[in-house]
Amino acid sequence: MYTDGGSRGNPGPAGIGVWIETLNKKYAECIGERTNNEAEYEALILGLKKIKQLVGNAQLKSVSIKCFLDSELVVKQLNHEYRLKDEKIQKFFIEIWNMMLDFKAVSFHHVLREKNKIADALVNEALDAKMKQGGLL
Repeated sequence: MYTDGGSRGNPGPAGIGVWIETLNKKYAECIGERTNNEAEYEALILGLKKIKQLVGNAQLKSVSIKCFLDSELVVKQLNHEYRLKDEKIQKFFIEIWNMMLDFKAVSFHHVLREKNKIADALVNEALDAKMKQGGLL
């Protein structure tokens, strides 16, 4: 699964994108005013939730997920290499950690932005569509 989150401004209007490669499913949405890091975490949460819905509870314990993000900071936080100081980020981390218990395995990997083009494009498509509707200033 490839995920990306971004905001136009930091904080600013934010969007998230998820590409579940093995299932060829794509998701994108605007999430309101967020920081870049908050959007990165929320994209990952959305992706895990979507996989749970698509696979079904009965099969979750047999599913291993590799999560690819272009945010080195978030990957290092999730892999316990960096501390979590921000309270909002701590809550996202706990939510992800609790969801991980439903799966056989979940791992987090940093990829260069060039390797995350689909998820990145989904973020921008969501934000551009919202802007055209007059939803972003």
